[in-house]
Amino acid sequence: MKPSRSGRCQVSLISILIFIRLRSSKHIQAGLQMNLHTKDSESRIFWTLCIMGAFAILSSTMSKNPVLKPFATSLGTPTEWTGFVASASTIPGILVSLPAASLSDILGRKKFLIIAGIVFASAPFLYVLITAWWQLILVRFYHGFATAIFVPVAEASIAELFPAKRGERISLFTSAAYVGRVAAPLIGGYILAVTNTSFHLLYVAVGVAGVTALIMGLAFLAERKGRSQASQEVSGETAKKMFGGWRVVIGNGGVLMASFVQACQYYASGAVEFFLPGYLTEIVHLDLFSTGIITASLIAVPIVARPYMGRVSDKIGRRIPIALGCVVSGLPLLAIPFVTAFPILLVLALVYGLGFAMVTASTPALVTELVPRELVGTSMGFLDMLMDVGQTIGPIITGFILASYLAYQGSFPALALVLLLSSVVFLLSGVAKKKLDTRHD
Repeated sequence: MKPSRSGRCQVSLISILIFIRLRSSKHIQAGLQMNLHTKDSESRIFWTLCIMGAFAILSSTMSKNPVLKPFATSLGTPTEWTGFVASASTIPGILVSLPAASLSDILGRKKFLIIAGIVFASAPFLYVLITAWWQLILVRFYHGFATAIFVPVAEASIAELFPAKRGERISLFTSAAYVGRVAAPLIGGYILAVTNTSFHLLYVAVGVAGVTALIMGLAFLAERKGRSQASQEVSGETAKKMFGGWRVVIGNGGVLMASFVQACQYYASGAVEFFLPGYLTEIVHLDLFSTGIITASLIAVPIVARPYMGRVSDKIGRRIPIALGCVVSGLPLLAIPFVTAFPILLVLALVYGLGFAMVTASTPALVTELVPRELVGTSMGFLDMLMDVGQTIGPIITGFILASYLAYQGSFPALALVLLLSSVVFLLSGVAKKKLDTRHD
């Protein structure tokens, strides 16, 4: 008995539905596999940047702490030129952080990360060739380009990869880099001790760390797809786009305010790291071990606290962590010059480090949220440029105050005043009153 026409239609309809369902399932499975592949790729790039950052900052920090001052002295550096030796590596941050990060928006991140890696890998071996003190200034200047390029471009890459977790991920990257910074004086000091103060062998070790950072970049970094075709444009068009991006970022009041707060934080931290050891040994008369514990806490607390503070700012917004962090980091500086007890000084240093972490975990994420996606690198470069300005002039101005009759009783409160005023100005500016939506990224 033949099936009726309606029965045949029902069978055909069911077959079509089954076919569509199977095809849909294949597309869903393919989509899930692609999504998992994308997440794996993003995770690989992120952890590559973290490991690369740890070795890169280990290399750059070990080149100056604890070796730079004795090495400069052994070369017969005139006293009036020692400040230039110390600051030579910070000048490139002011000069190239913005242009490099801006060009990475146009030409791609990987190219500039590799350029930074080449400087990290090559600069340490130039120290071995130095025979005169003025050559040390030139090598330090060249070495400074590595960090000036690497940090803002790496942070811009992370901001693109994790638009909803920018605060946490950028902070985690910064903490990984700080691990290298903490380890540098320990490893460098050990090498100098066991090699009878062999500067050349230490700089070879610095070079090994730098080469490792370069290898990590070459082997594991990949350029993200979807980058603009600007890499094929003529140089004039690229320059036009870069300068146009600068005008947009500089004209953004929110970016200016966040960068101002960041500059104030590093204005204070640069001075605190430089002058606090002197106060602890000269005025409080602490031994070197106790002094080391307090100064190390200034670095250790941000390493631990930054990722957590970044996660908090991702959830509640940037405004409260930044404003409150300025106050938390400023108040201990008011008290430090009037305290001589080791336990209290240690607590003040820990509180200062926590406030510093609250601010610096939020400002990079904030500036990337205030600009279009194609200007994320430019915003990070501008932020780091002003950060270097603050870090450069902070110790200089504080040194003048220290040399006056105010001494330490005026130096640290002056730094506190800068931080407290930055909190007030930030609140009055109205920046980041609402939690920004990052889904458009």
